[in-house]
Amino acid sequence: MSESERNQEQGGGNQPRARIPRQIGFIIGNEACERFSFYGMRNILTQFLVASALLGVATQADREIMTKEIFHIFVIGVYFFPLLGGWLADRRWGKYKTILWLSLVYCAGNACLAIFAGDIFVSPEQVAALQAAGGSLDQEITRQVAIGVDPGSRWGFYLGLLLISLGSGGIKPCVSAFVGEQFDQSNKHLAKVVFDAFYWIINFGSFFASLLIPLVLQSWGPRWAFGIPGALMFVATVVFWLGRGRYVREQPTPGDPHSFGKVCWTALSSSGTGKSMFIAGIVAALGCGLLPVVTEVVDVVAGICLAVLFFATFTGIGAWLNLDQARSQHQEEDVEGAKAVFRVLILFALVTPFWSLFDQKASTWVLQGNTMTLPDWSWFKQATQMQALNPLLVMILIPFNNTVLFPLFKKMGWELTQLRKMTLGIGIAGLSWVLIGWYQLRLDGGEQLSVLLQAWPYLILTCGEVLVSATGLEFAYSQAPMKMKSVIMSFWMLTVTTGQVWVLIVNSTVKSQAVTDAIAATGFGVTAFQMFFFAGFAIICAIGFGLYARKYKTMDYYRQG
Repeated sequence: MSESERNQEQGGGNQPRARIPRQIGFIIGNEACERFSFYGMRNILTQFLVASALLGVATQADREIMTKEIFHIFVIGVYFFPLLGGWLADRRWGKYKTILWLSLVYCAGNACLAIFAGDIFVSPEQVAALQAAGGSLDQEITRQVAIGVDPGSRWGFYLGLLLISLGSGGIKPCVSAFVGEQFDQSNKHLAKVVFDAFYWIINFGSFFASLLIPLVLQSWGPRWAFGIPGALMFVATVVFWLGRGRYVREQPTPGDPHSFGKVCWTALSSSGTGKSMFIAGIVAALGCGLLPVVTEVVDVVAGICLAVLFFATFTGIGAWLNLDQARSQHQEEDVEGAKAVFRVLILFALVTPFWSLFDQKASTWVLQGNTMTLPDWSWFKQATQMQALNPLLVMILIPFNNTVLFPLFKKMGWELTQLRKMTLGIGIAGLSWVLIGWYQLRLDGGEQLSVLLQAWPYLILTCGEVLVSATGLEFAYSQAPMKMKSVIMSFWMLTVTTGQVWVLIVNSTVKSQAVTDAIAATGFGVTAFQMFFFAGFAIICAIGFGLYARKYKTMDYYRQG
């Protein structure tokens, strides 16, 4: 049924006109403050790690490699812990309590960053001046420590990142699912409006954080730069708590004998094929874990990530192939619900390269921007501020697409379904990396480029983002039965984790001398080669996504009124 038909159906007869639930305002207000906090912290993380005493033990070149790894490991945590948050919400605390308690953990993480960040920060402009005078960043950090500037605590800072990844990741599947929980069959057609508004407000907070927090870092130092986002996270928690008496709350199902996990375990253990796939997953995981020992191409972190991926893939396939074997022990609706989850997981797997590309705008693109020339604007101090373009463009593109572009396509006889939008989005993201790779080739050739040129790949990448990310939130929610909502949202978040794993694996391989020699033989620099690799990876997966989407049967699992 199309959206217009749903609107007609809801408006027909003597039914009252459907409205957006009033409590949604508290959730969106909470999300605006939380996203300012998260992106304010995240978008200065690369710059801080590169240009602070946090990694003072490394040389400048090693620091950049380590920074990318730490950044993407942090993002892995942020999008892995939704599995824990989803389980707590569905089985123990319910979504409201899970969001509230993990928000307090989130606040504690921000407090650790502010306390342990220290006072040392050397801007890219200062680094350039040092190098022109024959000095280096490492010498400047050593000098500042010698005169008593507090370098902070590296492990205390890492503890803060861990707590933030636990808190932020844990609430992620719950907040978006909690939004959907406020709707029923009478007003579900308005959920798309709210999910778009939800995504718009995320980017509203991200825009101001990306623009302002780097200036705070430059002018006031790391403690203020991490402390202000922490204060916004506390405000976010209070705003969410204020709506406590108005929310619709679906109760958790503790000890559910027919949960998604138990249905899958029954499927795995009830047939020879399932057991064989489970054993194969263990063997593959052990093999990946040994790769760092037998080859220099894969390091320890990448080996662990590969091990988890292979184990999950083999066991997932084993469970999916044998779900019918679980019918003797589980209810029909639960087995069918598990099948629905597995069907959508194939689509999710093909989305993962998009996140590899998207999240590197805060690492790889920032590091590229540091080698480019800055405009002579008083308020433009660091290349990392270019990240503000992304949320600004999202705020423009979402209403433009919904009011102009998509209706125009529909009038022309081509309706962009959710899956068509996501197919296009993945492919478009790949094109942005072709352009950023071309810039890198020119930089490697000694050409000076303005960082403002990155505006074009930012525009292209953001066009892809609004087609994938905003659409994917509603799509993921609608594709699982009610008691599996947080599970499916957790898996949606896990696509981001997997995207970071691809980055770590690729980053690990280029540490090998054999690999770098092979890349050099192609005539490309290592960074440019990686950029074109990720572009091709995304475009190939976009083709695969589109082919599978043509056969996918879309489900409708909204709550009954």
